[in-house]
Amino acid sequence: MKRPDLRHLLVNLFSESNRGLLLDLVVFAANLLLMRKLTGLFVELIQHVSAEEPAAKFALSLVFVAMWVLPAAGAVLKRWHFHQRVKDAANKFDDSAAYGCLFNPIFYLSLNLVLMSAVLAGLGDLLFGRALMDNGSLFIPLVFGGLIVTIVQTVLIYRYFSPPKKPPKSEFLRRPESERLGDICIFLNMILFQVAWNLLTDLPLGPPSGVVELLGRLFFLTFIAFLVYFPPRMLYLAEDLHRRSTWLTMFLANSPVIARVVLGL
Repeated sequence: MKRPDLRHLLVNLFSESNRGLLLDLVVFAANLLLMRKLTGLFVELIQHVSAEEPAAKFALSLVFVAMWVLPAAGAVLKRWHFHQRVKDAANKFDDSAAYGCLFNPIFYLSLNLVLMSAVLAGLGDLLFGRALMDNGSLFIPLVFGGLIVTIVQTVLIYRYFSPPKKPPKSEFLRRPESERLGDICIFLNMILFQVAWNLLTDLPLGPPSGVVELLGRLFFLTFIAFLVYFPPRMLYLAEDLHRRSTWLTMFLANSPVIARVVLGL
């Protein structure tokens, strides 16, 4: 009898082709045990930024720079190894599928532009001061600079799905260490996204008033959770999207947050 898909994946949990499963399990454990603490620390950081502390402003700036840099770095570091691994695999990577509606770069670009807008609108005053943000000589260059950086980031990430025509010039990009470093970038980026997601869902809703409200919360939170979870996990989805267990483990990763908000805990 054929072994169940999930059991087979667990046996090979730490193989390169199962990094997505490992990420889901790490996020599940973090959301269950650690993420509320990390979110609290992030709230404290914002409070220090509000108090005009330069070190806090610098730290917060690094967080958002990392959310732009880490996924692109991961894509560049892993691209060669990914295509070397899948070119002879039974489940070959399909370029047309990668650029379908789920992997459409317009979706990714739009989401990152929303993130950029939120950073400028919500934290611009904290990072640069209201006087400077009200001055068009700073605000307009920031908007255009953010737009250009986001477009470049999206291009670098979506090049990951196109097989390279020749080996990379850098020897390091051909070595296994580059893929491991790329995995670290992806894991760190996901943790940052989860901190932001937990911050947004930390609302005092209270318990649902009935079954209808409970189901409504469950549907809405599940949809939004997958929407937030997709971009930092997208590179791994290119390799494990065909597995039936993938969507289950992605839901498992988000289930502690979903349950907390749905039940009003």
